[in-house]
Amino acid sequence: MRDGSADPAALVSMRGLVRSVRTPEFAGLTFHEVVAKTALNQVPTASSMPFHWTVNPYRGCSHQCVYCFARQTHTYLDFDAGDDFDRQVVVKVNVADVLRAELGRRSWRHELVALGTNTDPYQRAEGRYELMPGIIRALGESGTPLSILTKGTLLRRDLPLLRQVADHLPVDLAMSIAIFDAALQKAVEPGTPTTAARLATVRAAAELGFPVTVFLMPIMPWLTDQPEHLERAVAAIADAGASRVVFGALHLRPGVREWFLDWISREHPELERGYRTFYGNSSYAPAGYRKQLAARMRPILRRHGLDARDDEDQPENRRAAREAATLPTFAPTPQPTLF
Repeated sequence: MRDGSADPAALVSMRGLVRSVRTPEFAGLTFHEVVAKTALNQVPTASSMPFHWTVNPYRGCSHQCVYCFARQTHTYLDFDAGDDFDRQVVVKVNVADVLRAELGRRSWRHELVALGTNTDPYQRAEGRYELMPGIIRALGESGTPLSILTKGTLLRRDLPLLRQVADHLPVDLAMSIAIFDAALQKAVEPGTPTTAARLATVRAAAELGFPVTVFLMPIMPWLTDQPEHLERAVAAIADAGASRVVFGALHLRPGVREWFLDWISREHPELERGYRTFYGNSSYAPAGYRKQLAARMRPILRRHGLDARDDEDQPENRRAAREAATLPTFAPTPQPTLF
C-alpha cells in the first residue's frame, strides 16, 4: 500500500480516525492516525503508581516484546493483544497541540507527567511522526515536570531539548534494558534496539548530566535470572554511567499471560511446565522466588556502586512516592523562547 492511502483492512472503526497508512520504510506496520480530544490521562486514585498523570502519543508498539503488560489495552480498540498490538499502531497526530491547551488551563497544578508508562513514546513510529519534541516543549513551557521511560534509542535526538528543559524543571530519564544476551533479546523483543545501543543512549544522557535509571525488568525465570547474566547486566549498566537500577521479576497479566506462555511453549518447551506452575493462577512469580531474586541482586548492585530499587516495594511506599510527585511549587513560568 502506498503511503497516504486508506487501509481497507483496518480492523477497527475508532474515534477521530483520519487515515490508516502503510509505508515501505515501516514494513509490516499499519499506522492509524487519529485526532485526539485529550492528551493527559489521569491515573486512578487507587493505583500505586508514583505519578498522577500520563501522556501516551501512541497505542500499540512495534517493539513486539512478548511480555509487554500493555498488550491487553489494545483489545479496547477491538484489536487483539498479540500480532495486532505489535503491528497496528495508533498515532495521536495532534497530541502536542491538545496537551498544550490542557496544560494552559487555570486548574492545571503542574504535577509530574509520565511518558512511557503504557506504550513506548520512542518506538519506531516516532521516527516518522516526531511527536515527542512538541510534547516536551509543551511540558517545559508550562512549567510541568516530566519523566520518560523508554527502550528507544531515538531518545538521543531529544537529549539537547531535554537538557534545556532540565535546567528549569525536574526531568527524569529511564531506559528499560532487560536482556544481555543478543540471541535471546532478538527472540523476546524483536522490534527493539540492541542492548548495546540502549547502553550507549544511557551513556549519552549521563554525559549530559542526567542521573539515568535503568529498569532491569522483567527478569525472566530460567532465562535471564542466572547469576552470570545478572552480573554481566549490572556491570554493563554501571559502565554506561547509570545512577540507579530498578529490578523485578516477570509478571504476566491476563491476556499477556496467554501470549507469553504460547511463546514459551513454542520456543522453550523445556520451560513450559515451570512457567505454567509459576504463572498458571497468578500474574506474579511466587513470593519465595521474588525474595530469592532480591537477595541475589542487591549484593551485585552494591558491588557496582548502583542505587537500587526493588519493584516489589510495598504499595504504601509507592503511594507515598506518588504523593511526593505532586509539585505545586512549580507555578506557570512560560518561557517559550527557551525551548
